[in-house]
Amino acid sequence: MTRKARAIFSTAVIVTMVGIAFAAENGKTFEAPGATIYYEVMGTGKGMPLIVVNGGPGFDHTYLHASDAWESIARTRPVVFYDQRGTGRSVGEHPKQTFRLKDQIDDLDALRARLGYEQIDLIGHSWGGFLVMAYAAMHSDHVSHLTIMDSMAPGGFKDTIFLFKDVFPEGTDRQAAEAFSIGMGDKKAVAADLHEYLSMLFYSPEKRDAFLARFSASAYNREVNRAVGAELDGFDLNPEIKKFKFPVLVVTGRYDMNVAPLVAYKIHSAIPNSQFVVFERSGHLPFYEEPEAFVETMENFLVGERQQ
Repeated sequence: MTRKARAIFSTAVIVTMVGIAFAAENGKTFEAPGATIYYEVMGTGKGMPLIVVNGGPGFDHTYLHASDAWESIARTRPVVFYDQRGTGRSVGEHPKQTFRLKDQIDDLDALRARLGYEQIDLIGHSWGGFLVMAYAAMHSDHVSHLTIMDSMAPGGFKDTIFLFKDVFPEGTDRQAAEAFSIGMGDKKAVAADLHEYLSMLFYSPEKRDAFLARFSASAYNREVNRAVGAELDGFDLNPEIKKFKFPVLVVTGRYDMNVAPLVAYKIHSAIPNSQFVVFERSGHLPFYEEPEAFVETMENFLVGERQQ
């Protein structure tokens, strides 16, 4: 990826979501090696715990609370959310903190161990999809079911297809016109850029407008975004995902401009016996735009038996 392309990616495309003024559950923090991790647990059911890994990198988990789909899933199992290191409430006194992919994997496994879960169901959204694929490659013994949702490509940036400029040329032109101001850290320009970006993520104008009315750009950590984004260039998960033996569900919104559905289809094609579901009235956030269908899909998938 060229330096110019990476700069555009860091200000728009790699951003999965911004800090959202949606209510969150009461949470706790614990000290993982090199990081303070904040987490929330929703539900007390007896089913296999589901850990939800948000997108970004550089944003916290709160945008996930835009949907009540998780509350429905939590009727039968614990549903766990957390803020990735350096974001949201996962901050502390860690002057030498690093943001490597291995750090992110280790944090997720530390959260699993903290909660006493030997096995987990796991779902990752956007950048979180890459993270859960990497986690599953290292800790397959702890994964019962894996859901990869509107994920960036396992080959990283070079294989991820973005459709913004093809479908929203006027929007990307407005972003390009403010690129210098954004690079200089102008807060108004950054907020406008994020608003423009978010407006291109939805199938439904009504859902889009309701979401945009409640978003705040304050949770974005640009340093985390850049550190994680630069580090990912060195990884290719394509050989690893072919080895997955547990049940895998790959989902995408038909109108996802942030990551073209072709990316999801290629992930599905590479993973033996995986399932592939397209949400026909969704963009990048099927759990928000089609919550009932999303819950039904997830519940049907999660009852399947793990292969040995």
